[in-house]
Amino acid sequence: QVHVAESGGGLVQSGGSLRLSCATSGNIRKFNRIAWYRQATGKLRELVAGLSDGTPDYAESVKGRFTISWDYLQMNDLKPEDTAVYYCNVRDDWSSHWGPGTQVTVSS
Repeated sequence: QVHVAESGGGLVQSGGSLRLSCATSGNIRKFNRIAWYRQATGKLRELVAGLSDGTPDYAESVKGRFTISWDYLQMNDLKPEDTAVYYCNVRDDWSSHWGPGTQVTVSS
C-alpha cells in the first residue's frame, strides 16, 4: 500500500506564492510520473502539471506561473481562480496513487 500526502496548502492573497509538496511512503523517485491535479468546488478535477522522464507539462492556465519538480509544485502569481483542492498523483506502469488533497485558497 502506497501512501501519498500533500502539504503546503493555505490561504494567500492574489499575486502571492505557495509551494506544495508531495510525500510518499518509500522513495518517490521509483515512480514514472508525478502530477498535480486540482478540483474547484462544483468543477471536475483537472490536470495542473505533470513530470515524466524529466519533461514537465502544464495546463495552459498555469504556464509561466507554476513549476513542477519531484520535490514540489511552486505556484507563483496566484489568482483567485487557482482556488481549489490540489491533489498529488504518482504512478508507475502498474499503479496510480492519490493523496487526500490540500486546500489552496487565493483571496482577491
